[in-house]
Amino acid sequence: MKILAIETSCDETAAAVVEDGRRALADVVATQIEIHRRWGGVVPELASRNHVVQVMPVVDEALSRAGVGPDGIDAIAVTSGPGLVGALLVGVQAAKALALAWQKPLVRVNHLEGHLVAAFLSETPPAFPYLGLVVSGGHTSLYAAERFGAYRLLGQTRDDAAGEAFDKGAKLLGLPYPGGIAIDRLAREGDAHAIRFPKAIVKGSELDFSFSGLKTSLLHHVKKHGVPEGRGLADLCASYQEAIVRALVEKAFRAARRLQFDRLVLAGGVAANSRLRAAVSEKAAEYEGMEVFLPAPRLCTDNAAMIAVAGTHAFLRGERAGSDLNADPAWRL
Repeated sequence: MKILAIETSCDETAAAVVEDGRRALADVVATQIEIHRRWGGVVPELASRNHVVQVMPVVDEALSRAGVGPDGIDAIAVTSGPGLVGALLVGVQAAKALALAWQKPLVRVNHLEGHLVAAFLSETPPAFPYLGLVVSGGHTSLYAAERFGAYRLLGQTRDDAAGEAFDKGAKLLGLPYPGGIAIDRLAREGDAHAIRFPKAIVKGSELDFSFSGLKTSLLHHVKKHGVPEGRGLADLCASYQEAIVRALVEKAFRAARRLQFDRLVLAGGVAANSRLRAAVSEKAAEYEGMEVFLPAPRLCTDNAAMIAVAGTHAFLRGERAGSDLNADPAWRL
């Protein structure tokens, strides 16, 4: 079974062809980083307009790399939420048009489910059930993944997502967008214990996250001491990054311990962060029998291959979308 998937939820225009929900025959991503860098973050209107220009060339490239034409595609999957409404609309409309023109079934996919099942494109996929930590620019959530299509929300951020904390922190320090990559790079040369940032305590839920206070703490530090250079900047980045990573790791393993999960899947754009990947692996080594699944960095950032995986199983469950399919920017998984 071959599924063509389209993903345009934010600032990446992506298309992929995946076979049997396990093997990516083609995975094409057109990034918009250079477009948004001058503004220090994603500008929704610019993202939407660029998707309009890129979506069909990206689809054509995916089909070409996969060596298949419309006749070789069994169904079309598309991200219809959550995300930026204008960006989502481009992908949804393109997928609906292709499904109509090619007479193919259409399935809608939740972007977060795509992240949660991206690990199935790895050589060694996880087995259900597992604990999924989705960490991205717009989402920081813990899910109990029971089977394809069945996910239970255990905890989420009360304010900024981890990716936002990285990007906003980088902006305060005068670092280029995307901020998470810049902080990660500098932090490798710094001392993560040089500056002690506070740990957020979230009242009412031990599995929820909060990063707005950390961002404010960095702001006060910069106002008081200024933005350092050289080793001082590396130390500040390493310490700030460590505070974010510490919160993510502590909550994830608290959930694993409490709910007796022995498999943890890390997903989302921030899952490409080198310190987070190392910290999760280090912590897992303390637990006998704990398995950690870390998708390749290219599968952590937004891509259409993960949407195809989720779409494959939605299609097998008999789910179909009609011509009335619309963008659902607030679609909760």
